[in-house]
Amino acid sequence: MADGPGAMGGVREVQSPCSTICTAGDSVLVEQLFQRTLAKERKRTERSGTPFLLMLVDVGACNSIEKRCELFSGVLSALLPNTRETDAIGWYKEGLVVGVMFTEITAEDKSRLLGLMLTRMSGLLRNRLGIEQFDQITISFHLFPEDRDHEAHDGRSNPKLYPDILKREHSEKLARVVKRTIDVLGSILALVICSPVFLSIGVAIKLTSKGPILFRQQRVGQYGTPFTFLKFRSMYVNSDDENHREYVTQLIAGTAERRPSNGRNGTDKGVYKLTDDERITRVGSLLRRSSLDELPQLFNVLKGEMSLVGPRPALPYEVAAYDLWHRSRLLQAKPGITGLWQISGRNRVTFDEMVRLDLAYARTWSPWLDIKILLRTPRAVVEGAY
Repeated sequence: MADGPGAMGGVREVQSPCSTICTAGDSVLVEQLFQRTLAKERKRTERSGTPFLLMLVDVGACNSIEKRCELFSGVLSALLPNTRETDAIGWYKEGLVVGVMFTEITAEDKSRLLGLMLTRMSGLLRNRLGIEQFDQITISFHLFPEDRDHEAHDGRSNPKLYPDILKREHSEKLARVVKRTIDVLGSILALVICSPVFLSIGVAIKLTSKGPILFRQQRVGQYGTPFTFLKFRSMYVNSDDENHREYVTQLIAGTAERRPSNGRNGTDKGVYKLTDDERITRVGSLLRRSSLDELPQLFNVLKGEMSLVGPRPALPYEVAAYDLWHRSRLLQAKPGITGLWQISGRNRVTFDEMVRLDLAYARTWSPWLDIKILLRTPRAVVEGAY
């Protein structure tokens, strides 16, 4: 690393009980600016693919403000001379946690990189602080992009890399209470009204094919949290999903071809969907065209795993094929039964266009927008899935 301190974003005065440790010559970003810089660095990595490393130094275990400020003074005096101009230092959490972003790193062996950085930074801080003070801090490293090997773990996102999103959710607490209220009341009302439909569909499925009435499948929820997704079974039991995996991979890569649809006019250009899927039963085909197979997801909404409105929940093998920027759709909003994509083209838009619609929904979300989407959903259902 370079010998001089970085000047990321210019000099910022630190507004915290420990502000006296940061003089006008220090490039220490305030919490809001540091988190904003972190968000921009994530987007830069999504475009370039070049990873960055976030280091956090936490002194929250120290109860004395005076000792905490002394600790921060030592931490910063050790870090500032040992970062590059392209790195950023600031308050990850004002008065409690200092963050450092080491940008544009190149290391194929992630575990080796983390080990080297931990050894080096621990040595620098131990030498500057001494053993007694060093034992009062906690050092952690967080690499972006995250490991998305869903065969190795469940794919949950590391919340340390997304403080801006978590803070935004906290600031929207009242609106989200309203959203949750709409979800609970709406799903209960829909379940009561649709109970005869549930019974009829269940009987039809049982009479026409062997297997359970409900289809259970693992999906990826917000922040990569897995959950059991419910639908009415529309396929034969033990069907091979290899063709679907292949088509989804092509769809995400932008190489999938449109399939013939059942549109009512001759100008229909087709859909991005397996419309000739031999795994689907006769009753299942009807359920899919009418979107009635989605009704059991009302139970997912009641459990809080989904919302009435939001991005469609992804399959684990979908997420494994995502580009970096696609992953944002897993973070910005809880998955939903309906959403902006469903009322704006559905299977007639490309995968990238679907992701952009999901991100647009997350940026402009409000309870009123949810209500408008819900009101427009019946028309989308009448028009059919494809």
